[in-house]
Amino acid sequence: MITFHRVLISTAIAFCLFFAAWGWQEHQRSHTAWSLAASIAFAIFAVGFAVYLRFLKRFLGGGGSR
Repeated sequence: MITFHRVLISTAIAFCLFFAAWGWQEHQRSHTAWSLAASIAFAIFAVGFAVYLRFLKRFLGGGGSR
């Protein structure tokens, strides 16, 4: 079950990074506040998911990190 969770979180990280990059490109093109906010938010989500993935065992009560 933890393996599936790792795959799922890794997919979420990839999605967030892709969407952050897309939002940044959109911001460079259109200079809208929405695209900048989306880019920053999804970059923060990607970092948060990466931290969560790094310490998954600790969050799930399984002891130290991998």
